[in-house]
Amino acid sequence: MTYAGEKRFNMWTVLTLVLLALFLLFVIYPIGMLLIKSLFTDGKVDLSYFTKFFAKQYYWGTLVNSFKVTVVSTLVAALIGVPMAYLLRSVKIRGASLINILIVISYLSPPFIGAYSWIQLLGRNGFFTRLINGIFGVQLQGIYGFAGIVLVFSLQSFPLIYMYVSGAMKNLDNSLNEAAESLGCNQFQRVTKIIFPLVMPSLLAGSLLVFMRVFADFGTPMIIGEGYKTFPVMLYTQFMGEVGTNDGFAATMCLIVILIALFFFFIQKALGKRFTYSMTALKPMEPEDRRGWRRTVAHIVVYFVTLIAALPQLTVLVTSFIGTINGSLFTGEFTLDNYRNIFAKSNTSAITNSYLFGLVAIVIVVVCGILISYLCVRKKNPLTAALDVLTMFPYIIPGSVLGISFLYAFNGPPFLLGGTALIIIISLSIRRMPYTIRSSTAIIGQISPSIEEASISLGASQVRTFLRITIPMMLPGVFSGAIMSWITLISELSSSVILYTSRTMTLTVAIYSEVIRSNFGNAAAYSTLLTLTSIISLLLFFKFSGKKDVSV
Repeated sequence: MTYAGEKRFNMWTVLTLVLLALFLLFVIYPIGMLLIKSLFTDGKVDLSYFTKFFAKQYYWGTLVNSFKVTVVSTLVAALIGVPMAYLLRSVKIRGASLINILIVISYLSPPFIGAYSWIQLLGRNGFFTRLINGIFGVQLQGIYGFAGIVLVFSLQSFPLIYMYVSGAMKNLDNSLNEAAESLGCNQFQRVTKIIFPLVMPSLLAGSLLVFMRVFADFGTPMIIGEGYKTFPVMLYTQFMGEVGTNDGFAATMCLIVILIALFFFFIQKALGKRFTYSMTALKPMEPEDRRGWRRTVAHIVVYFVTLIAALPQLTVLVTSFIGTINGSLFTGEFTLDNYRNIFAKSNTSAITNSYLFGLVAIVIVVVCGILISYLCVRKKNPLTAALDVLTMFPYIIPGSVLGISFLYAFNGPPFLLGGTALIIIISLSIRRMPYTIRSSTAIIGQISPSIEEASISLGASQVRTFLRITIPMMLPGVFSGAIMSWITLISELSSSVILYTSRTMTLTVAIYSEVIRSNFGNAAAYSTLLTLTSIISLLLFFKFSGKKDVSV
């Protein structure tokens, strides 16, 4: 949107160039360093690292394992998420608001907390394992390996499918259902012929996001996988073990991950364009008060799935109040010792770092998100188009790859940021900014340009109009989006575990470290603190957004 007398090179152009420079520095430059380290040796093109990877099954087999885990987890998540969305949208369920909060919290919590919790429940010495072994006289060896990884990922990912499909059903015009019923279609036919095809675009979008997220996660398979290694675990162990001697091979593995992520990103974009449709819900789908066995079955299914999904959070909450011997063996006695440990002077740095880094990062995310969305919507030109494309790269790149690329790029001259709090804040900001940019772009697209034009015609400058008119109109939606970004931001592990030092450890890294050291008491207390923060933040989101649920 340009105005009469507006110069081509103005403040907005300068702002676009500054933001472009920042993304070139913190996104393109680190990826460029990965390319150089993986493809060049002594200034010459060298593909020996790729040959090494694909020549040994030890390496490429982990890629196959990752695809197996990801495909099965995505399918199971869809098989759980779609029926849950349909039941909660079509049947009046008692406590539906609380159920929705529990489902969303199970998604927002880091997956590795779920892995740790299920070890406490179904590990070799888990509560349910001992119970089953005692009752049936068997010797279960726990849920480690492929089955355990799939269980954790499926239960942690189905809420994303649920949110996407629930959002689609919210916009579905129920008159289509009524028309099908009047033509003789039964309930099953209406679901398969009307509802399911209409929610298919959202199901595909949610499934691809689950696929990309599960494929890139390393915390869960690292904790519960044991001998079943996935590609992110191999990448992490190779980098941590070889960074001093053979960082080119680790860079090559990062490049392979980026290419795979790009492939699935473009599939998502193509499917989104192919299956996109618009619908105005003149008569939205509303939950009905069912009677008889249908109502009973619906309540049983919803409550059971929600309970299973919430078990990890309930487990860490309960175990956080149980004493331990040497941190690993629970005594069965209730105590506050675990909380005394984490709030001791020597252990509070992880807590304060998480909140401090998170608050600084969310301010950066909100400010940059508003500016970038405004430039891309209101000041369209080749520069803003390039900026819009660049902002999507952090969405595609897995967190562990971003962390490794940051160390390659900023662990020496001319940009010495390694080991500082700044590099973690930047990584957190870059990782979560695409979500805020997209939500801000949607918000500003709903604001009529005529409002800004009226302000300028009355004598206000563009900057004054932007600050006094546009931003205040965007803030309610941006603030709601910022709360959701904050929840995911403080739960970030994959990049932080690569970049942290003893002085910059965060809550998620502290939890992961305690679990690896089998210090389960402290891990449970840290996890409870993180879960409570997420719950409070989610309640604030409901209050400020005026929504009763989270749907995409």
